[in-house]
Amino acid sequence: MAKLHRLHGLTLSYFTGKLEAYLRVKGLAYEFIEMDSADFRKCAQMTGIAQMPQLETPSGEWLTDTSAIIASFEALNTAPALQPSTPLARFFSLLLEDYFDEWLWRPALYYRWRFNDDARLMSAQIARSLLRDIPGPFFAKRLYILHRQRRVFLHDDGITRANAKAVEALFLSTLEMLEPIFALRPYLFGHRPCEADFALFGSVFRHFSHDPTPQDLMRQHAPQTLAWAARLWATTPATLHSAAPIDATPTDLDGFFEELGASYLPYLGANAEALRTRQRRVRANLKGGVFVTKPSLYHLHCLNVLKRAFAALEAADQHIVAVRIGASAALLKGPVSEIGLALETRKSNPTDRAWRH
Repeated sequence: MAKLHRLHGLTLSYFTGKLEAYLRVKGLAYEFIEMDSADFRKCAQMTGIAQMPQLETPSGEWLTDTSAIIASFEALNTAPALQPSTPLARFFSLLLEDYFDEWLWRPALYYRWRFNDDARLMSAQIARSLLRDIPGPFFAKRLYILHRQRRVFLHDDGITRANAKAVEALFLSTLEMLEPIFALRPYLFGHRPCEADFALFGSVFRHFSHDPTPQDLMRQHAPQTLAWAARLWATTPATLHSAAPIDATPTDLDGFFEELGASYLPYLGANAEALRTRQRRVRANLKGGVFVTKPSLYHLHCLNVLKRAFAALEAADQHIVAVRIGASAALLKGPVSEIGLALETRKSNPTDRAWRH
């Protein structure tokens, strides 16, 4: 019997859900390993980074960072192709992947840990899974998770009473933009999914459509998006056998490019500058809210990846990117950060994400 990939994560985890969906659609057989604390430590020893998910390949190689894992599999050019076929569309898919990964986690974690019903339910689930090998009473483990997650994903992420409504506005405006798209076609770019779909899936499937408060909002406002999440989970290689390749970027995605140009790319630029000048805090502006957080080494890495992809485009395609994104496209130009380069040459991955779920 052939060895399987072994996916280590949690069934309620944002990025675990993203990678699991990719493996299913790609037709890559895998065994799911629900992490406990011992497995979490073991995976961190193997890869040099404590995060989830982690993928153990049949050859014994260990992989982490979902964006890098997907890129490595797509580089093998095996069917079904889950990247756009043209450089410009591929860049826009990568840009949306990064935006959905790194900007939607704020509302995803906000809804999970801000509201009592959601927080009690999810802290209990994590205590029963990740901490199942830790001795002690269940109520103590649940309270530890509850306080830890609220500290990391609310307080440390700069969420306050003054800016909470901005987080909710981002979630609702995202649903508003998605609904007509999924009423028109099965996936974001066309008739087959790509990186952007899998990144969006992480927050929608494992958070927004699962946790009580955002789930209720989705039932009311986003039935087409709920149907897309179920459709992507059910997609197989056979489903995509005759699907046309993605060779263009639909114009109804421009609302997302406008939003990332207004908030996410300026934040990436401010974060890079804060790291360069050794500032202890960085400010992000989002839907009229101001968020003050610690600078992120991983987000510097994200900007480096986008800069490399942008530099690889022909001049005419770079012009189209600038037109569709706006003035913030200037942040994609220029050399990658020397700090980021130093991180990327380390043995461990250039990531500093706290484990998100």
